[in-house]
Amino acid sequence: MTARQARKAGKARTPRKAAHESVFAERFGLFAECLLTGVWIAVAALPLVTYPAAFAAGARHLRRRIAHEGGGLREFAADFRHAVRRGWLAGLAGWAAAAVVWVDVQAVRAGLPGGRLVAAVGIFALIGLAVAGMRAAAVWEPGASWRALLATAGRRTVLDPAGSFLLVGGLVVVAVSAWVTPPLAVPVLGAVAAAAVAVEERYRRR
Repeated sequence: MTARQARKAGKARTPRKAAHESVFAERFGLFAECLLTGVWIAVAALPLVTYPAAFAAGARHLRRRIAHEGGGLREFAADFRHAVRRGWLAGLAGWAAAAVVWVDVQAVRAGLPGGRLVAAVGIFALIGLAVAGMRAAAVWEPGASWRALLATAGRRTVLDPAGSFLLVGGLVVVAVSAWVTPPLAVPVLGAVAAAAVAVEERYRRR
């Protein structure tokens, strides 16, 4: 190989290497953005009933990030203000459902007849409600009705079991992280929001 051919070969290899580094940097940047979004979601969810709005704002922020659109903390806060106007009712309903399941579990502990079956049904229903809530929040847009979003998300939860099981796995990871290392559960919330966005995008393209 002549020196001229070697220089040409080197030039041909350089763009591929730069592209590889660019893809790695982009994916690492998205991963870091997910972790940061998890912190934003956790802070916005501190009032307890605001967790659906916080998750919706976080998911919308990640959708903008994936689409290479502008956005940051200011846009997240604006989305959260829009989402919480009706989203707090969804959050309150979620806590009410959790309270009902807790009562069922206490009935099992008290040894009431049929308590185990009722508790099992309640737990599965609560998990399904949580998945539907995440799927609804993942497609939320300003002005959207939470009732309509939850109704259609409930159907997708049943019709797309693979995506729903993926989100259940995300909830398990958050729970385990909170049990083992509580601070770790905060950034993991962002990864779960990204998973919800990906699941909804996958379902849309089917």
